[in-house]
Amino acid sequence: MAERIRPVARPRLYEVIVEQLCDHIATRNMQPGERLPPERELAGQLGVSRASLSQAFVALEVQGILSVRHGDGAVLVRRPVEGTVIRALREHADRLPDVIEAREALEVKLAELAASRRSDDEMTAIDRALWVMASEITEGDRGVSGDELFHNAITEAAHSPLLARLMSEIAGLIRETRIESLSQSGRPKASLGGHRRIAEAVRQRDSMAAGRAMAEHIRLVSDVALLRPQVAD
Repeated sequence: MAERIRPVARPRLYEVIVEQLCDHIATRNMQPGERLPPERELAGQLGVSRASLSQAFVALEVQGILSVRHGDGAVLVRRPVEGTVIRALREHADRLPDVIEAREALEVKLAELAASRRSDDEMTAIDRALWVMASEITEGDRGVSGDELFHNAITEAAHSPLLARLMSEIAGLIRETRIESLSQSGRPKASLGGHRRIAEAVRQRDSMAAGRAMAEHIRLVSDVALLRPQVAD
């Protein structure tokens, strides 16, 4: 029986916007450190919503092409290589479910161990990470640094060298999902709330509650636009 021809995959809107942004960078010979036009202006020029443009910004930030920070707008970090950006985006989307699965398997156990093994100094480091993330969010940022500090502090408090090494091996992949997740509307505050529930369980040395809170947190932060069905702009 002859193999059926596969249907042509329709590009997602954010992929089209990414291609337009890369073309904008190339035709204007933009150099690292230069800023793209303001988001509202750029969305108007492209004829798309700011939400769709923001998703394209995040896709480029994940690849290290743009840096998007509150008050600074989108700043070029490195020039995109023609023909590789969309392929990298699709490879990222393909591996995202596996990264989420690995995070849940590792971090739930780390939270359980942290609750039973943490020292007072390590609890202080966890609280410090919560403070950093809360401060970032108050200033209008996404809380990426504080989020990373928190999960690192939980890993340190677990005192499991092998699990810590496994976490370090997928740290780059986790950073991709962290940026993507914290760019979702309302996500930074929701994520901080999840961190606080984990921290309280660790403070009380309740391993079951810590693992349960971490599992709920990972499920929350794993809900990203990239994995949702495409909708019209």
